Amino acid sequence: MQLDVHSTCVVRSHRIYMLSPAIPQQCGCRCPTRQTLKQLRRNAFHSDVKRKSRRHAHRLVAQATALKSPQALEQLDRILCSSEPDAETKALQSIQQLKDEGVIKGYGAAQQVPKRLYTLEELRLNNVRPEEFLSPEDSTLNTVRTVLQAAGLAGVTAAFFAFHLSATQALAIVVAVMFVVVGDQVGNNGGIEGLVVDTAGRYISSTYARRISLHEAGHFLIAYLIGLLPRAYTLSTLDAVQRYGKLNIQAGTQFCDKSFSEEVAKGKLSSVSLDRFTCVALAGVTAEYLKFGRAEGGLGDVQQLDSLLRAIGFTQKKTDGEIRWAVLNVTSLLRRHSKTHEKLADAMATGASVAACIGVIEEGLKASTDI
Repeated sequence: MQLDVHSTCVVRSHRIYMLSPAIPQQCGCRCPTRQTLKQLRRNAFHSDVKRKSRRHAHRLVAQATALKSPQALEQLDRILCSSEPDAETKALQSIQQLKDEGVIKGYGAAQQVPKRLYTLEELRLNNVRPEEFLSPEDSTLNTVRTVLQAAGLAGVTAAFFAFHLSATQALAIVVAVMFVVVGDQVGNNGGIEGLVVDTAGRYISSTYARRISLHEAGHFLIAYLIGLLPRAYTLSTLDAVQRYGKLNIQAGTQFCDKSFSEEVAKGKLSSVSLDRFTCVALAGVTAEYLKFGRAEGGLGDVQQLDSLLRAIGFTQKKTDGEIRWAVLNVTSLLRRHSKTHEKLADAMATGASVAACIGVIEEGLKASTDI
């Protein structure tokens, strides 16, 4: 900004630029005197010092916060493990505070693909073929069941000859086994069978346990990045039975999703909640597809999502649009954070706590500018 014609200087952003060395001490015009110029220089200098001091203070605070982050995440773990009725609310408040303080940066910070109607051709151009993993078939466990059935039949045959059993006794053994299987299906929804098959699968198949770890890590990572806090997880039916004390339960990841449940109960599901649920539901099968070329687990996830979309009255066109966008979005995020996904699966396989898993994610995001 230039002063009037009597002035011999220009003032820009509180800095003085001299245009002439000859400036009178006093004059009748409005130009600044030497004393005024000195005062302006002094003010500008102090203003720069204050700005630098504030930046330095912010760096110190950030460093101190980073040093406290393990303790802060441990506190989050204690809240998540609590059985208090308001534990979920406290956990959400805690994770948001950690984000506000700069301890974490990845929670709810994912850069997602634009929400619009995508065609199948657009998905194929991104090397995504949803028809190959939206109808998963668990061939590994089917093979395990066949092996166990063959082993059982071989055991009965061996007992028949070893103990010289009569035909009636052998038939009684077969009937007893069938009675147990049917009773398990009726009373426990196949819980005992699931426990036996899942446990045996870890010994019979060399990739089964890794597949489960990557599947659940996909759920965990995507949920965290889009703003849904994981609360607990299990990677085997045996772990699930020990944790929850029920037989008819499988491995899986639980989330702090009370608000979502309330929306569903009221029949007023927001688009944000629906998008989160859809992405998290498809994250497991997508993770398997990207790592193994096809998905085996996750049929229940796909069926649950399909039931929800039908319940809220989605037409086939709207359902296709929602699923295609979610598939493309999840695929993009998992590809972008592939190494973090694998490290998270490793941590979960060792039984790391939820907070420790969050720490693994945040460590993987440190060098990332594109979350």
